[in-house]
This record gives sequence, C-alpha cells and structure tokens, in this order.
Amino acid sequence: MIHIGLTGWGDHPDIHEQEHMYRNKLAAYAAHFPVVELDAAFYSILNEEQYQKWEKQTPENFSFVVKAFQAFTGHDRKQYTRKDIKSMFKDYQSGIQPLLDANKLNCILFQFPPWFKLSKENVNRLRFIREQFDQYDLALEFRNRTWFEDPVRESTLKFMREEKWVHAICDEPQAGEGSIPTVPEVTNVKNTLIRFHGRNVMGWNQNGNENWRKVRFLYHYNDEELEEWRDQILTLKENSNQITVLFNNNSGGDAYHNAKQLQRLLNIQYENLNPSQMNLF
Repeated sequence: MIHIGLTGWGDHPDIHEQEHMYRNKLAAYAAHFPVVELDAAFYSILNEEQYQKWEKQTPENFSFVVKAFQAFTGHDRKQYTRKDIKSMFKDYQSGIQPLLDANKLNCILFQFPPWFKLSKENVNRLRFIREQFDQYDLALEFRNRTWFEDPVRESTLKFMREEKWVHAICDEPQAGEGSIPTVPEVTNVKNTLIRFHGRNVMGWNQNGNENWRKVRFLYHYNDEELEEWRDQILTLKENSNQITVLFNNNSGGDAYHNAKQLQRLLNIQYENLNPSQMNLF
C-alpha cells in the first residue's frame, strides 16, 4: 500500500479551484489524496472536538500524519518538569483519540530541530517519549546529520528498529549539519514515511534573508528525480507493509503537481476518496 499526499490541505489552489462544491478545504483535498500531514498539532495541543470535525470531513480510508507538539521535540526551547511534560502528553493523546477511534491515525510525526544532535541525553529522551506513547505508531525525523554519520548510522537504525520507530526518510537539501542525507531504510515493517522537502540548498538555511521561510521549500522535482524515487519506493515496499509519501515542497505550489506526477509514475489510482467535481460528468 502506497499512500501519497501533501503537508497540509489549505494552501493548494490547484485543488480548491477544481472543487467548488466543497465548503471545507480538507473535504476538497480528500477528493484527491488519501493522506495528509496535520501541521496545526505542532503549534498547540488541540481538543477532541477539533479532531472530530476534521475526521468527519474525510472518507473512511483516509489517514492523518499528525505532527507532535513543539514542546515534545524541543522546538520551543523551554524546559519542563517530567510531571509537566507527561501531563501535556496525556492532553495531546486525549485530543487525537477521535482519529484513533476512526482508524485514521497514520502516525504521529516527531520531527526534531537541527540542534537535536546525537547524544546520550537525546537518546534517552527518545526512549522516554517512546515509553509514553507505547500504544501509538510514531515516526522519527532528524534534522541533524550526526545521527547518520559513519560509523553511527547503523547504530541509529538499529535503535529505531528496536524502539519501533517509523523511519521518516527525507529528500532534502544537503546543507551542512542541519540537514540529513537520504537514508532509504525501513525500521518498522508496519509503515515507512517519506517526506519531500525539495532541494533548494540556498533557501534551506536562513542565510540572512528575511523571507527565507517563504522560499525554503521552493523546488520542483523533475521527471528523472521522481523516476528514481519511484524505483526506490518499490524497493522499500518489499520490506514495509505501507509507504506514506508527503510532499512539502510548496513554497511555489509545486507539491500538488509533484504528488500527482509520482502517483502516475507508480500507476496508482485511489478509490473511495471524497467525490471529485472533476469526475461527475
């Protein structure tokens, strides 16, 4: 099973210009793709009512990759007691329960910041998180290449397999320590996550430009690049029951087109999506 989607559903005019019959952008999105990344969960701990609202806008076989709250990954750079962080874990888990009940939780994505380097302290932090979310499928994405440098690369992968982390494989610019190489390895047979961030090396780091966040994911994958990935995905699928692919290269609106392009290369036709206005006549 290979599910292809985008990171977020609100900023894709190519979808919303086609699907005029939907009042909600998520419902329109779900007429095109079977999975989406839910980025809002990174910024705040959302309540059950919000997740219920989103769940009801999607078809039965739809799924969400839900981002972990920023306090869990250290993006907010604040210090918390173990009691406080456990309380936040509990609130977060209560909120996403409607997705679990509907069998629509693909995984929770723990994307760690560039300063999250390989260290004993950070390995223990990952173990602690895994213990607190032992009933959940968790995906792990690093943004610091110390985790995959020789000779520790195999040790990192071994740790992820032992702890049952879903590997978030990245295609991203190779821009120093705050980026990681593409490591096409399965660490959990249930699922493998692939995230396409683009290859805009000049935009990946701040480099003193005020608009760097707006252009960070400005990239369009060409046919040759996606054909290479088609072959790689089929190889990964031999050892993974599910492959989840998310395109995040949307600074210039390229994510939608690249996702559709990869879908065609893999000869995938999704069924049981929300009805599409394009297919009504």
